[in-house]
Amino acid sequence: MSTYIERLYGTTNPTHAVIWLHGLGASADDFVPVIPYLGLNEKLAIRFIFPQAPDRPITINGGYIMPGWYDIKGMDITDKEDLPGMTQSRNALEALIAEQIAKGIPSQNILLAGFSQGGAVAYYTGIRSPHKLAGILALSTYLPFLSLAKQEHSGINKNSPILAMHGKYDTVVPLSYGKMSADGLSALGYNVDWREYDMEHEVVQEQLLDIGNWINNLF
Repeated sequence: MSTYIERLYGTTNPTHAVIWLHGLGASADDFVPVIPYLGLNEKLAIRFIFPQAPDRPITINGGYIMPGWYDIKGMDITDKEDLPGMTQSRNALEALIAEQIAKGIPSQNILLAGFSQGGAVAYYTGIRSPHKLAGILALSTYLPFLSLAKQEHSGINKNSPILAMHGKYDTVVPLSYGKMSADGLSALGYNVDWREYDMEHEVVQEQLLDIGNWINNLF
């Protein structure tokens, strides 16, 4: 994850950061265009970081090489989960968090965000991180290795808000997977705000405004 796109929102030095991970087969510039549509408070000063996933063979796609945070090996998205790939992406995301801290942004002002595979990495990393974070934005995604969460979560971010959004008609990451993950984290004591939208595996304008409102209140 050495490459990423950086965008600054606001007119002053950034006091907050959003690290936003794209989905499988997409690229770092996937979510850059959404920033103007969030309706962010003009007084905020945010550094947006959009990392690029490495190219890797994806088993479910016949071994085709594409940008991915980890491999998906079966039709059941939770089947044969790729722990080495997930660990690699978690380490890379933690390195980005450390980089933002080194640039003067305290960890509690850093939001982890991600769509689909990127959201899975944000979830997985956020609950295991040694850093107190601002929150987690989980879009059309699920928490990998949910059964291990109870033993492995650090607990540091139990009070950090989690916004989990999912499409009712998602055929890529079924709604039930997203809801199971949100409920699993709630059962561990996490502060999860679950929202469903009349959409498929995508992001819609109504949702972007809700994300912007949430960030405005968070930051």
